[in-house]
This record gives sequence, C-alpha cells and structure tokens, in this order.
Amino acid sequence: MEFEILREIVVIFVLAVGVLFLCHRLKIPSIVGFLLTGVLVGPYGLGLVESSEHVHVVAEIGVIMLLFSIGLEFSFKNLASIKKTILLGGSIQVGLTILFTFLLASFMGIQANNAVFLGFLVSLSSTAIVLKQLTERVEINAPHGKTALGILIYQDIIVVLMMLFTPLLGEGGGASEPLSLILLKAVGIIILVLILSLYVVPPLLYQITRTQSRELFMFSIIAICFFVAWLTYSAGLSLALGAFLAGLIISESEYSHQALSNIMPFIDTFTSLFFVSIGMLLDINVLAGHIGVILLFTFLLIAGKSIIAGLAAVVLGYPLRIAVLTGFALAQIGEFSFILAQVGMKYGLITDSLYQGFLSSAILTMMLTPFLMNFAPRVARLVYKLPLPKKLLKGAIPEMEEIDEDINKENHLVIIGYGLNGRNLSRAASYAGIPYVILEINADTVRQEKAKGEPIYYGDATHELVLKHVSVEKARVVVVAISDSAATRRVTYMVRKLNPLAYIIVRTRFVADMHDLYELGADEVIPEEFETSIEIFARVLAKYLVPHEEIEAYVETVRREGYEMLRSLSETDLKIDKNKQIFMGMEITSLRVPSNSFVAGRKIEDLELRKKHGVTVVAIQHENKVVPNPGARDLIMPGDVLFLLGEAEKLRNFVHKFGLTD
Repeated sequence: MEFEILREIVVIFVLAVGVLFLCHRLKIPSIVGFLLTGVLVGPYGLGLVESSEHVHVVAEIGVIMLLFSIGLEFSFKNLASIKKTILLGGSIQVGLTILFTFLLASFMGIQANNAVFLGFLVSLSSTAIVLKQLTERVEINAPHGKTALGILIYQDIIVVLMMLFTPLLGEGGGASEPLSLILLKAVGIIILVLILSLYVVPPLLYQITRTQSRELFMFSIIAICFFVAWLTYSAGLSLALGAFLAGLIISESEYSHQALSNIMPFIDTFTSLFFVSIGMLLDINVLAGHIGVILLFTFLLIAGKSIIAGLAAVVLGYPLRIAVLTGFALAQIGEFSFILAQVGMKYGLITDSLYQGFLSSAILTMMLTPFLMNFAPRVARLVYKLPLPKKLLKGAIPEMEEIDEDINKENHLVIIGYGLNGRNLSRAASYAGIPYVILEINADTVRQEKAKGEPIYYGDATHELVLKHVSVEKARVVVVAISDSAATRRVTYMVRKLNPLAYIIVRTRFVADMHDLYELGADEVIPEEFETSIEIFARVLAKYLVPHEEIEAYVETVRREGYEMLRSLSETDLKIDKNKQIFMGMEITSLRVPSNSFVAGRKIEDLELRKKHGVTVVAIQHENKVVPNPGARDLIMPGDVLFLLGEAEKLRNFVHKFGLTD
C-alpha cells in the first residue's frame, strides 16, 4: 500500500510521455496533452489510477510553486504599478461575470441563490494555465499579460469571500468564522509579509549565501515558500495567494534570480501533475451523453467571459486590441472553481449532475485556452476592420500631446517600447545628440518618464494613426523593442507600409520569429537567444587569445547570415584559422605585488623572468600610470599591478614562488 502512490506516478509519467509526443507531432500545446493524460488514466477513462487523492496533493504543490515563481519575477513595486488593474479591473470582471451568469441561470429557471453561486464558479479563471501560457509566450510583462495577472490576483483574493458567503447561500448554513476575523487575519499577514520582505528575509538569505551551500540555500527558499503559504491558508486565504506573497518577499532581495533558477526544475514537473489531476475529474460518459448541451454551455462560457474581461480592459483605458487579448486569456474556468463547487455541493447549491456538466465544460475551456490565446491576435485584427469609434480602438486614456517642436521630424529615431532595451537606447541617443521619440502603451510609465523630461508619448504602435502622430513616415530609424510577439509583427508591417525608406531594427525573443519579421519588412532582427550565445562565444575566443579582428569578423559574419551558422554549426562557415596553435595553453593575467614579495623593488632584468620562469611582463601599472612593454631596467614596486603572459602552469608556479596575490 505504501508504494501505491509510486505506482500511480509511474503510470501517469509513462502515459504522459506517449501523449505529449503525439501532441508535439500534431503541434498541440502541452497543457492539452497533460489534460488528456488525466482523462485517460482517471477513474472515468481507462481507470489506471482509481484514486486521485495522492495526485491532487502533489498537484497542489505544483500550483504553489508556480505562483511562487511568478512572485519571484514580480515585486511590490510592480504590484503597486497594477493596483488599478487589480482593484478596478478585477471588480468589473468578477462582478459583471456573476451578474451575467445570474441572469442566464435565472432565465433557465434556476433559483436565485443557486444562480449567484454559479456566478461565483464562472467568474474565476485558471491562474495556473494563464500564467504558464503567458510565461511560455514571454508575454507576462506585455500590457495584456499584466492586465490578466492583476485580475487573476483579485480573483485569488475574492475567492476567500466567496468561500465565506457560500454557506449563507445554502440551506440553513452559516460561516464557520466571522468575516471580520478573516479580514483581520488577512491584514495581519500582509503586514507580516512586508516586515519579512524588508527586515528579515534579506539579512537571513545573506547569512545563508555566505555558507556557499547550494543545498542550504535551496531548502531555505522552499521553507519560506511553504511557510508563508501555510500562514495564508491558516488565515482562511488560499495556498496559491500565500505562495505568490512568498515570492514577492524574496523578489525584494538580490537573491531572487538565484532562487528562481534553483526551483525551476521542480516547477514544470509539479504543475504538469496539476493539469493531469484536473483531467482526471472529467467523466467521459457525461460528456458523451450530453455533448450538445455541454458544447453550447462551453461556447457561452468562453464568449461571455471573453467579452466581460475585455470590457474590464477597455474601462482601464487600454486599446481594443489589448482588450481582445486579455479577454481570450481569461476565457476559461479556474481551478479554484472546482474546490468552490465541492463546497457548494455540501450545502445543496449544485446538484451532482449539474456539477458533472459544469466540470465537463470547465475542462473543455481549459483545453481550448492555448488555442484561444494563439487565435486572439487574428481576432484583434478583424475587430479593427469593423466601423467602431476611434476612441474605443485607441483606448480611453487621453490623446497624446503634440510632438515637441525641437524634435527633427525629418531625421529622427522612433523607439517603440520603453522596457530595458528602450531605456538603454534612449540614453545612448540622448548622449549622442540624436533626436528621438518614444512610444509606450503603459500610461503610468509615460506619466513618470514625461515628468523627467523624456520625449515619450502614450499610444498603441499597432495603429497607423499613432505611428503617424510620431511622424514615423519621416523617421530615419525605427527600433521595435516590445515583448508582445504578435504586436511586434503588426508594428513592423505598419512601419514598413508607412515608411519604405526607414531602417527598421526589431528585437525578438526567439529565433523562430526572424523569418516572419524579415518578410514583414525588418532590415535587422536581433534575437536575444543567439545574441547571448555570440557574446559568450566572443568572450571565450578572447580568453584563448584569438585576434580581436578575427573575433569581430566572425560575429559580423554570423549576424550578416541571419545566424544560420549557429543553427547549422557548419565548420566551413567558421572563418577563424583553427590551425593556429601558437597561443594554445597561453594565458594573460594581472597580479598585484605585495610589499613582502621577493620581486618588490627589483628590476625586471634581475629577475630573469623569461629564462628562469617562462613568463613575460607585458605591462606594469604604477598607481594611475600604465607602462606598456616595459624595459629590462624598469623597477617593480610594491602595489604595482603586473600584466603577465605565459603558459598557465608556469604562471601558477611563478605566482606561488614569489608570493604574488590577485
């Protein structure tokens, strides 16, 4: 019996390998593969795993670690920047969804209290699925990604109140704890989280990192994650919300990136089991017996939730394109709906047959989410062809100001996107005296940077009118540096259409996007994947003393040929002379001369460095002066820095013998 959970996990993983391989060949998203695996192994499928209790426990760990990783990549500053999205956007999405479901259920003859409870179930979206998709698509920092994240955080908080209110809707039920007590606990935990993030965790992690023990650091990170999750759960909040707060605590320290890299190998495994556990809940017989009704209900769920979530984004001031992307991202039913539904069954708010029907539709919405998010950009483009008001298309945020007169409209640089790349580029342009204009869709960023004097303007660069507003048709160079892959394609196409002579440089995350962007009119596409490889390789070649001009020629060749050399790894493409072995095994190092060293105060010729030790002094730094290629009669003084050339082994012997230290 004690090995039952091991047998279940083995069955799931073995079957998942086959299902995922088939999904990969058919180009079906992996999340769908995990859900299908759950359907197959579950009690309603092949029955290979009859009891899903063990799987659900492991799956819950997956949700905790996923939310923890999102918190690590976020921060309290970022959270504060989307407070309007959380409070206003979340309230609109949840409130209108409950109202929509209540009216629809009442029309079908369902009692008012049951209809309100169904609204609770429908209003929640899947945090795990949406965040995983946004992370894989590198859209978590895109406008629609931040909007979806803000609304999901609101849902994770409001589900606590739904849990408390559910017994009141039932037959003679009552809340186990007063609402005021739950709220008091929640406030206390938030205060505790702030104290931990500011005064406790950073110095604690500093002391732990000083031990240089990877195991101690990893276990400390996991302990913080589960401790905060347990605290929130004890206060009546969700485990997932606690895990997110734990991630925020560590994100405020300089150790967040190391923490994320340590737990990343576990996240995919545990979250995969979560999706499998959801699939195990689906009853194939119910789905087959009521396929028509379930498909209709699924369509209504997706359509209603997409429209309402999109409306929330419009109210927040985002353009219609962002609203469409947000709506499709939040169109599914969430994992907390299943937990809430079981509470509702306890109080007679939902029948067993209705629960199974709801479950079937909910899982179908989850399976369709990756396809909907892929399809959303096409829908957004179709919507723009409709005769809709310009204010709706461009967003409710006030129109941009006119461009300053001192900007050279005939020869300026247009920077689209004010992330890290956009900021660095604007600084370089300012330093070089190049006139530039920045387009950014984050209104808060625009407001903050404009106050600092930056020529930055709010607008969605996928719109022709917005691009014309910054005179893109007269620009000399246009740099597209945004995170949204679909928007990057659209912007590149629009810029080339408006200005055939502009030199368009596009930054993209993935090499797979390069061909499409070149086809759409980009002059130069810089993929971050290969640029990182080039930088690493160039530094390695420099360490092996390959001539600088050969390294630059190699890098230029790689970029000119569209990184094809790195894709094919063809040896004939490499222009560096591999037959030159002159400097193999040679190193250049810099060493500071201590006052008690034998070489201090002596001339180079007295030391006979080449003859006795096989090393050569190529330069001496004395205080702020550097003496290149020093002569035999030059003195080596205490505190000088020697630049030495020699074989690695001889350099080590020389350092050891004469007591030189770095």
